[in-house]
Amino acid sequence: MAGNSRRRGAMRKEGTKKGPVVGSGGQRRRGLKGKGPTPAAEERKGHPAARRAAGKQARDERARHANTRRRTGDGDAPETVLGRNPVLECLRAGVPATALYVSIGSASDERIAEAIHLAADVGISILEVPRNDLDKMSGGALHQGVGLQVPPYAYAHPDELLEAAADSGTPPLIVALDGVTDPRNLGAVVRSVGAFGGHGVVVPQRRAAGMTAVAWRTSAGTAARVPVARCTNLTRTLREYATAGLMIAGLDADGDVSLDDFDLAESGLVIVTGSEGKGLSRLVKETCDVTVSIPMAGPVESLNAAVATGVVLSEVARRRRLAH
Repeated sequence: MAGNSRRRGAMRKEGTKKGPVVGSGGQRRRGLKGKGPTPAAEERKGHPAARRAAGKQARDERARHANTRRRTGDGDAPETVLGRNPVLECLRAGVPATALYVSIGSASDERIAEAIHLAADVGISILEVPRNDLDKMSGGALHQGVGLQVPPYAYAHPDELLEAAADSGTPPLIVALDGVTDPRNLGAVVRSVGAFGGHGVVVPQRRAAGMTAVAWRTSAGTAARVPVARCTNLTRTLREYATAGLMIAGLDADGDVSLDDFDLAESGLVIVTGSEGKGLSRLVKETCDVTVSIPMAGPVESLNAAVATGVVLSEVARRRRLAH
C-alpha cells in the first residue's frame, strides 16, 4: 500500500522530523544583522557636516599649539639661545644650561670654539648636529651654527624672601616689579639687589618679564645668588608683606615724599617699581603705604625702571651703613 512501505529509507524514523523552519533556516547566528540607527551627519565620512567638524577640530588644535608657543619663554619651558655672541655672553655670565648645540663644521669659529671650551669647563653637554637640525630647532631664526638650551628658571615663593631676610639678620629689603616687561630691566634689578644687600625680587606671573636667558645674562650671574619669586597676584602679595610688618614704598614721579626725606634705615622695606611706560598700576599704588619720588637735578623727568630701583637701593644701603 502506497505510503506504508517498510523498506529502508521509505519511512522517516520517529523523532527525526525537523520542525518548521523560518527565514534563514532557523540558524539565527547566520541571520542578517541590522546596521543600527543612521549615524549623525558629523560622523558620516564624506558628509559636508563631517568635513566642517574636522576643519573646526583642526583649527582648535592649531589654536591650542599657538597658545602653548606663546607661553614658552615665561620661565615654564626650556629656552634656546641662538647666535654666537648671545650664546657666548650667556656662558660667560654663568647662565645655567643643559646643552650646547653646534652645527657640524662650525667649531672653527673663534667664538664658537670659546663657547665649547666654557661649556666643557662647567659640564654642559656639547652636541654636534647637522645644520638642518639647528634650522628646525630655531624655527627659521638666525642661529649662526650654535644654540644653547636653558632650562626653566626655578622661581622661589614670596615667603622664602622673608625667610632669607630672617636668616641674614638684617631688615628685609625686597624689590617688587609691577608690570616690568623688559627682561633686561629685570636682570639689571636683580644685579642691583645683589649689589646693595637685598633679599630678592618679586615678579607677577602674568604680563611681566620672567627670568629668561636675557635676564640671566643682564644680571651678570647675580641671579644665581639672588632669589626671584613669582606670585599670581602682586597686590595680594604686597598686602601679605605689609601684614608681616614691612613698609610698602612705591616709586612714583609724583610721590607723596621725596627720597631725601624718607626714612629707609631700620624698618623692613618693599620697593615697588612700576612698568617702563605706565608706572604703578592703580591697585598696586593704592596698596602702597607711601609713594616716593627721586629728586632730579637736571631736566630729565623720569628714570628707567632698573635705574630708578638701583638709585633707591643704593640710598637704602648707604643709610643702613650710617645707622650702624
